[in-house]
Amino acid sequence: MPMLHGLSPLSLGATLFLVLAAAGTQAGELVGHAIVQSDASLLIKGEVVRLDGIYAPPTGRDCREWIQPVRCDSRAALALDFKVKGFIRCFPTGENDDGSINATCYVDRTSFDPGEDLAAYLIQRGLALALPDAPFEYHALEKIARNQGVGVWGFTVDSVGPEVFPPGRGWRPHPRR
Repeated sequence: MPMLHGLSPLSLGATLFLVLAAAGTQAGELVGHAIVQSDASLLIKGEVVRLDGIYAPPTGRDCREWIQPVRCDSRAALALDFKVKGFIRCFPTGENDDGSINATCYVDRTSFDPGEDLAAYLIQRGLALALPDAPFEYHALEKIARNQGVGVWGFTVDSVGPEVFPPGRGWRPHPRR
């Protein structure tokens, strides 16, 4: 078997594979198959990951009866479960008191494609709210969702829209009809 600079083709191939595999992930990056939890957090490699910068308010439980087994959960968890197929790439931003990790997570992210930010995906659909310290993009997406009346901004049962929190007046109970 011919040798190239003292390396056999098999060891050269193994070395190349290890170099390419190491180049695919950055230090501190969490990559793996994700299982969506009922609170819209992700379980990746045994770690509970919460999407950084958002709050997914509890909405009523909806059921997807067209799949087996039937899954009943919050709208945010069902939307995430629909979106999360394959591997998820997360960049941790901090750790919570309960040991869970806050992270910015992407689906379909590769070296050539930035992928889709899962938190932004939920905010665009009105299924999550941007926290005060969230990136500007999240707040802009939340305003668009609110103006379009989607998600929690459009559901009367679990709405947190302007009729419940009028601008400049603080909280007040929703008037009975």
